[in-house]
Amino acid sequence: MSAPRKPLVIACIPAFNEESTIGAVVRGALKHVDMVIVCDDGSTDLTVRRALEAGAYVVRHTRNMGYGAALRTLFEVARRVDPDAMVILDADGQHDPNDIPVIIRPVLSGEADIVVGSRMAGEVPVQRWVGVRVITLIVRVSAYPGLRDAQSGFRAYSRRAIRAITITEPGMGASTEILLKAACEGLKLKEIPIRVR
Repeated sequence: MSAPRKPLVIACIPAFNEESTIGAVVRGALKHVDMVIVCDDGSTDLTVRRALEAGAYVVRHTRNMGYGAALRTLFEVARRVDPDAMVILDADGQHDPNDIPVIIRPVLSGEADIVVGSRMAGEVPVQRWVGVRVITLIVRVSAYPGLRDAQSGFRAYSRRAIRAITITEPGMGASTEILLKAACEGLKLKEIPIRVR
């Protein structure tokens, strides 16, 4: 009797001019996933070189197209890789890669299709907190009533979610677009508190 197949987990990182942090983020993520994919969104610094040196597979935009466009590219690549779970985290080091196992666990167990790492339990600047609350309220009313942080970039997605979600918003609104489309697709969502650095 053969051993059960180990789940394939990838980390995807949108990046723009993050040469000082991307290497550490990639190396930290590789401790917990099988592959790290970085979408370089037209960086003019050494982001690509640092990501490659750290062990990432890098896809590049020839010009800066926006956060949502980078996410769209990462989802497209992920659909080709076809992992059991994909985790997305920011390139600036605010998310702790050591939280990846906690974020992906509900996806791998089948408990959720999307897991959002909520920053509301951590230190968030007041001006950003107010904006997050307003945007989150919109998502709560129209999609996921219990959600506390609709703008968190630290998320995990199941294979079903990766296949179902198509991103059209090129900017920061993509975070909200994903959740609204996920609700329309009937995807299960879970929120987990995370630390923000």
